[in-house]
Amino acid sequence: MTVFPFLTAILFTPIFGMLVLACLPREAERMIKLIAAVTMSVAFGLTAYLYWAYDFARSGLQFTESIPWIPELGVSYALGVDGISLPLLFLTMLIGLAAVFASWKLDKRPKEFFMLLLILLTGVAGTFVTRDLFIFLLFYELVVIPIYIMVIIWGSTKRVSKEYAGMKLTIYLLLGSAFMLVGVLALYLNAYPPGSRTFSMEALAQAHQLGHFSEEFQIFAFLLLLLGFGSLLSMWPFHSWSPDGYAGAPTAVSMIHAGVLKKIGGYGLIRLGLLVLPLGAKFWAPVIVGLAVVNVLYAALVALVQKDLKYVIGYSSVSHMGYVLIGFAALNSVSINGAIANMFAHGVMSALFFAMIGHVYDKTHTRHIPDLGGLAHQMPRVATGFMLAGMASLGLPGLIGFIPEFTIFVGAFRAYPWQAILAILGIVFTALYILRILANVLFGPRRPEFDHCADARGLELVPLVLLGSVLVVFGIFPQLLMGMVNSGVEPMLPLLAKLHQAPSMLGGLLK
Repeated sequence: MTVFPFLTAILFTPIFGMLVLACLPREAERMIKLIAAVTMSVAFGLTAYLYWAYDFARSGLQFTESIPWIPELGVSYALGVDGISLPLLFLTMLIGLAAVFASWKLDKRPKEFFMLLLILLTGVAGTFVTRDLFIFLLFYELVVIPIYIMVIIWGSTKRVSKEYAGMKLTIYLLLGSAFMLVGVLALYLNAYPPGSRTFSMEALAQAHQLGHFSEEFQIFAFLLLLLGFGSLLSMWPFHSWSPDGYAGAPTAVSMIHAGVLKKIGGYGLIRLGLLVLPLGAKFWAPVIVGLAVVNVLYAALVALVQKDLKYVIGYSSVSHMGYVLIGFAALNSVSINGAIANMFAHGVMSALFFAMIGHVYDKTHTRHIPDLGGLAHQMPRVATGFMLAGMASLGLPGLIGFIPEFTIFVGAFRAYPWQAILAILGIVFTALYILRILANVLFGPRRPEFDHCADARGLELVPLVLLGSVLVVFGIFPQLLMGMVNSGVEPMLPLLAKLHQAPSMLGGLLK
């Protein structure tokens, strides 16, 4: 264990803030928001310190903590981060802090809203830092209920009702968790004999190396995890909950949902699917890459014809998750580096998009693209945020999205050249729908009916400054992200080398 339990402090700072909020009267709205902001500022500051203090040259888990919890079942309160999980933890706290300020003008039951928001962020962060599968499932289940409540109470009703969106989102998340739970139990029961069973992720990965998992078992168990994590990642055809969920959710939940909640799916496929069940990952990789190409192209084409701003970014998010799946399915160090980095990059840009959409909706009371136009005249700062997120989304060099996508294509072309070429077409469609919404929403002649709409100012600028700065700084200095991610992928190199030497039954059939 490290001298100071940084990860525990990061996890329980939001919980402490939630408990403080529970003691405050509902009428103390400004104090409620201030405590939420201070709480997330402390959690983000601690995470930023870990990011700065992380030793790039030393691979493996760092800042570890471990306390036996239920020894009879092999459950431990074990935490740790590496180059894969630390960027996602940083992303969670970054977006969480931005989401607090994006909700600063909220006046409907702010006490309950910010309490649920802090619980939600704790659950998401916990999935990235735990090293025990039992604790992982606890944190994941902690995510589901707050999201449902926040959508049905504070969500918006436009194309679909907020009740429909909240229920659909929750059902898909619970179905995914059901498959995930069966897969985890299968791993737990088959890894070691009774008396020595454990939920430790490192021990389960070691069980594969010791030959405790047959190839047939790995193929079956990986399919269960793929259905669970793939649904969370909005893998086609399990994607339809995602755009509806975005559209019905309040701004802060849309930011967290697109920015970090989906990334639990990609993280789980790498941390559990690949490291614990590598032969299963290799068997299903050709299927995954086929579904991923559909993700990229189908979702991008659907985004082209959407009239609601949130649906455009919702389907854009589904399309971008296809790139993550392609990077994973290629199963080489270059593509996996790109997949992990792309999760981080997409999280920042999508959160910024939803923050700016939320501001536009608050001022104009519409997200219908044909009803908007020329907003750059009245809202130049919001327009800057839109432009930053849009240019990063279409992969403009110098912003955070370029290097991760380029790395994915370089790695994927080695394994699946034709699929990689098809996926590159997604960039063209992305450029079309991004430029379309920028042109139709921001530019054109000044429209007097929007002259009453105030630009972002004061605390409303915090999401733009935080997320926009990361978009630019990590784009200009990509090694800040890629060096971190590479240190996490480097220990996988021997496993990936052995994996490419092993025959793939399904891959052979498809070829």
